[in-house]
Amino acid sequence: MRLALLVIALSLAVVAPASAQDASKTKPRSAKEIIDAAPASAWRTLDPANTLYMELDSGRVIIELAPGFAPEHVANIKAMAKGGFWDGLSIYRSQDNFVVQFGDPDADEKTIAKPFPDGTKQQLPAEFTRSTNGVAFDLLPDVDGWAPNVGFIDGFPTAGDPKAGKAWLTHCYGMLGAGRSNEPDSSIGAELYVVIGQAPRALDRQLSSVGRVIKGMEFLSTIPRGPEPMGMYAKPEQRTTIKAIHLASEVPESERTPLQLLRTDSQAFIDATEARRNRVDDFYKIPSGHIDLCNVPLPVRAPPAK
Repeated sequence: MRLALLVIALSLAVVAPASAQDASKTKPRSAKEIIDAAPASAWRTLDPANTLYMELDSGRVIIELAPGFAPEHVANIKAMAKGGFWDGLSIYRSQDNFVVQFGDPDADEKTIAKPFPDGTKQQLPAEFTRSTNGVAFDLLPDVDGWAPNVGFIDGFPTAGDPKAGKAWLTHCYGMLGAGRSNEPDSSIGAELYVVIGQAPRALDRQLSSVGRVIKGMEFLSTIPRGPEPMGMYAKPEQRTTIKAIHLASEVPESERTPLQLLRTDSQAFIDATEARRNRVDDFYKIPSGHIDLCNVPLPVRAPPAK
């Protein structure tokens, strides 16, 4: 009897390490696999009242506005969109590895500048930062060269200074900002730019950032570059005409583009970011142990069919 028990114990001792070894060889999930498996609760629906549709001949660019960071600029942008301000205007600048800029190329010529729609304010405060008091800040653990804290607020890539109690949107790829002259309060949201190059983070806290492109960046990033030094087109025919910029809430529901974004406070987002921070697939040989804020994409999807 003792011999039989001993044989069973030895057999279990052999099997257990093998099982543990098999478990350790389980292939880690990729970021895509994690995102694809995210539950419905991990997703949020894009708010039509804070969404712009930029209609180009090449396609629709979809922009999510950030009223939590620049409420007065966003209110002005909504008024201009409702009044059709950008309809028929153009993208008049495309600077390589930097930005595309759009609005009225004749804005400085008062006799021919396009008038602003009713409800547009002609003077706004600079909205470079916001308070973090009572605001949920989904922090990344990674070190950033531009700010003590980085992460996401309201789903937007954000940097922050906890001592000052301030946060600001970062100039990552696809971010939307309001152009200005030298005076900090000289923007009203009529002349806007989108980052199409390596994140120019030195612009953080220098301009009022008002949102970001969530779909259709390919229609902006592939626009032919303008000449040096700033990418401003010399001839009007070189510009890209804007057919219209409308608020999604002003577009018939049947013509909207329904989208959902992964919540940055969801476990799926946290796990997918970690999968990108330390890639362990067959191609990557050395986990980096770090990820840059601007290299953390925000997953976007069409709502699943019911």
